[in-house]
Formats: sequence, structure tokens, C-alpha cells
Amino acid sequence: MTIQVIVLNGGSSSGKSGIVRCLQAELPHPWLAAAIDTFVDALPPSLRTTEAGITFAADGGVAVGEEFRRLEAAWREGVAATARAGARVIVDDVFLGGPASQEPWRKALTGLDVLWVGVRCEGAVAEAREVARGDRPRGMAAAQADTVHRGVVYDLEVDTTRTEALACARTIAAHLA
Repeated sequence: MTIQVIVLNGGSSSGKSGIVRCLQAELPHPWLAAAIDTFVDALPPSLRTTEAGITFAADGGVAVGEEFRRLEAAWREGVAATARAGARVIVDDVFLGGPASQEPWRKALTGLDVLWVGVRCEGAVAEAREVARGDRPRGMAAAQADTVHRGVVYDLEVDTTRTEALACARTIAAHLA
């Protein structure tokens, strides 16, 4: 089996983006990054502040609406099409709905060889990273640290609480070998 897609799931500030960059540097072939944050940034401003799109509560809660879900489904299918066209892709996502968020990815990636990776980080550590970053609502990291993993099935899990992104990336790369 030759893995075509690596899906990283973890809460905000868990270290997924750092792992993606390290994987891109460590793996012998080119891998594209497809991050949910990039998708959110691509939304028109009107969908980043309304119930139809995505909203961020002061306590770190995240709510997504119908239009967001429609566009996210199209983005997911586009990522899958990119992999089917021959590119290797690393997905960086946050499964806010746990297994209900994993299932649409499973469906979109049907027929592709996928490595499902859980990126864990203790809530207090993720929260400290969140505060240091300063670009997320406070409380998001702690709220998501465990909930995004409940009921999700992985092939591999890494924990960035005390392990650097490079070491986690090397663990994932070794799993691909």
C-alpha cells in the first residue's frame, strides 16, 4: 500500500501545522498541505462572521452553518480529486464533530490509501500555545483538546505535549515506510 493522503486531526494549537511542515521536509516525495485554516481564510469575510458560515465565540466555541458545510464539502472533494490526480496530500483538520466529521472525509477519500493520524496535546499545553500565538479565541484549544478525538478511529496517534513536531513527523514517516 502506498499512502496517498495523510489526515491529521487534532484540536487548535495541538501542533498539526508544525507536523505538516516537518513532514514536507522529511518525506522523500513532495506532499501538498491542505489545512482547514487555509480553507477558513479563503472564505469571504461575510461567511466568517455569520451563522451561515463560521463563528467563533468569546469562550473559544466554534459554530458552523449550512453554507460553510456546503463549501467545506466541495473543498474536501477537491482535496480528494487532487490526490486522485496523483498528488500526495497532507490534510490538517479539526474534527469538531468527532466521528461525524471523520465520515465525510472517509467518503470523499474512498478508493485512496489514507493514513489517519490523531494529533493529541494536553489541554493546558495547547492553551499555553494558544495564548502565545495570540491569534485564536482563548479557550478554543482547551475545549477541543479531547473532544475532537472522541470516537475517531486512527491508524496512528502522536502526542505533541512533550514531543516536538519533528519527532512526531518522523514517527509518521516511519509508519509510511
